[in-house]
Amino acid sequence: MKLNFKIYGEGFPILIMHGLLGSLDNWQSVAKSLAEENMIITIDLRNHGRSMHSPVFNYQAMVDDVLAFLEEQHIFRTHVLGHSMGGKVAMYFALQNADFVEKLIVADIAPIQYIAHHEDVFKGLSAVPLPSIQSRQEAETILAAYLKEESVIQFLMKGLYRKDDNQFSWRFNLNDIIINYENILSFESKDGAIFEGQTLFIRGEKSNYIQDKDRSQMLKMFPNMQLETILGAGHWLHAEKPKEFIDLVKEFLKE
Repeated sequence: MKLNFKIYGEGFPILIMHGLLGSLDNWQSVAKSLAEENMIITIDLRNHGRSMHSPVFNYQAMVDDVLAFLEEQHIFRTHVLGHSMGGKVAMYFALQNADFVEKLIVADIAPIQYIAHHEDVFKGLSAVPLPSIQSRQEAETILAAYLKEESVIQFLMKGLYRKDDNQFSWRFNLNDIIINYENILSFESKDGAIFEGQTLFIRGEKSNYIQDKDRSQMLKMFPNMQLETILGAGHWLHAEKPKEFIDLVKEFLKE
């Protein structure tokens, strides 16, 4: 599957992958900062952004997409950075294609099975009557009836656009994402799979995605790992505390 992508800067590559319902646009400011010293490649994963849509939506398919993309770009060694769902793609990719990965950076996600927690998001998105709404404000008002966090609403609104026929649509493939949601919550690696390269996990202090009890599972698969916490940050730590996030990444890459 062809993936939409954007490249910033020159130098040794860093591949960046966004989270569920996001896109490469979410990483623009971080990419520009990191591009001062590296070539940054941001991609839209399948069923997101401007990449192709497919009823097949699981981690193996996304890993295969990434591998094909890197080979097409003649990139055979890169740092890999992923946030949330993109962090799981990054972990799977490193476990299966270690020769491609110099260093691995995982933002606020662990290699574990998560409990479903996007129900209100999916209800809100599904409630927006895309063919009939006349403005972005209408969509935002509907989402606000289901979601209380303004930051979440604004994040989702970044995925709303007008098609050539002037009707609104979501950039992400909402229907197939909902159908395959259980795949995204999971993490099922082959027994004994290990990535021995240097790995940095970064979590937000206010987020519960990476908990202290997850460390043993992380060490089993990524024995050469370190865990850093950004104070005052939640799940979208790169957007909430960009300087702290970028500083941690740059320091890790210099080691």
